[in-house]
Amino acid sequence: MLFRQITHDDLGCASYLIGDEDAGLAAVVDPKLDIGDYLALARYLGVSIEHVLETHNHADHVSGHGRLASATGARVHVHRLAEAGYEHEPFDDGWELELGCVTIRALHTPGHRPEHTAFALIDRGRGPEPWAVLSGDSLFVGDIARPDLAVEKEDGAREIFRSLHERLLDLPDTCEVWPGHLGGSLCGGPGMDLKVSSTIGYERAHNELLRIGSEHEFVAATTRSLPPQPPNFEAIVALNRGPAVRDLPDAHPLAPRQVELAQRAGALVVDVRTDSQFDDAHVPGAVCNPAVRAGFGTKLAWIADREQDVIFVGRDDEDALRAAELARSVGIVRLGGYLHGGMTSWREERRPTGAVERVDVDELHERADGVQILDVRERGEWEDGRIPGSLHVPYHDLRAWPDGLDPERPVAAICSSGQRAAVAASLLLRNGAREVLHVVDGGVGTWARAGYEMERPEPAATAG
Repeated sequence: MLFRQITHDDLGCASYLIGDEDAGLAAVVDPKLDIGDYLALARYLGVSIEHVLETHNHADHVSGHGRLASATGARVHVHRLAEAGYEHEPFDDGWELELGCVTIRALHTPGHRPEHTAFALIDRGRGPEPWAVLSGDSLFVGDIARPDLAVEKEDGAREIFRSLHERLLDLPDTCEVWPGHLGGSLCGGPGMDLKVSSTIGYERAHNELLRIGSEHEFVAATTRSLPPQPPNFEAIVALNRGPAVRDLPDAHPLAPRQVELAQRAGALVVDVRTDSQFDDAHVPGAVCNPAVRAGFGTKLAWIADREQDVIFVGRDDEDALRAAELARSVGIVRLGGYLHGGMTSWREERRPTGAVERVDVDELHERADGVQILDVRERGEWEDGRIPGSLHVPYHDLRAWPDGLDPERPVAAICSSGQRAAVAASLLLRNGAREVLHVVDGGVGTWARAGYEMERPEPAATAG
């Protein structure tokens, strides 16, 4: 039996190549848009990819099933409730696919989406019981999937509870759990681990949400503080459900003058270099979103309008082309091009540049009386504790100048590490700020650990 996990680290997605080397057969589960890894691995192992399986219609990334089927002739399989508009073979609960000594068994596990299906893996040469389950977007390492991307959140949570307790937790404790997402994915919660796998027994013992035996309490716990829904998830689902996606637009090189003209015409310029490089010098009006940091695609989906051309600026052409590929993975396909030669070509022409001042938490504390502080974390983080007098707007909601801030006074953008603050600082400049400070090397937690004053929510009153 062969089994390989392939990850898309920027989006926190995991896909799988499964098969039988002796039989020369393989299947890919939940392929990413860039299919090169699967083709190279199949060739290296000497197997033919004959099947593509989808656990569900994905909401966070564009699937590669169309490209993979076109490249290999493989048949695509997805649950009947997916109502897929591409050529496929629908299946129902209990369907089995045999690949030599390997049996893949469909376990319908609705909740994250109505069609969601996990796949139990059986190696008949070792025994009749499943040795692993590809849990997709149902059970993660340390967490469970969010329930609000297809149905009402309470309905989704109830379905997930039943799928977990009536299907997945019936598997042997020794059964390995290989999820569809790792830590950092928007499809799960804060408990998601960066570990690539677990076991049913370990999750049963240590996953806090699995220890909730009451369906009512589970629904309350899993819907209490969901993060905001990503703005383009419905569009991505439509792409994945509709006709197979085989070709997406390429990004083409642009001279600095053409970048400037496109920006004047309404294009969004996204600088994909590191935040320190951006802060030192950038194209005026550009947005900072480093492609070398995890979560580039997720952030881009928040800040880019799907009806707006996007132009990338990197250190060089390779930087920009990689960013364009990541953009396509999240359904951003209005690619206006990229700055040929990178930021160097802009500076060689002595074109104007912008800059952002960088400060650490101690410097911010020293200057706090003269600086407006904008906390750009999510609502739940803000409610757990914040800097006194700070204003709160999540970075992805900075589409206009925030109420309560004076654009003529310095404003410091702060998050928990400096990464989201980098995006926010650039958006503040784009929206008309005169002076912006980017808080780096830490954030609100660093402020608290330094012993500086914090505001925390009042404890809930108890009945006496």
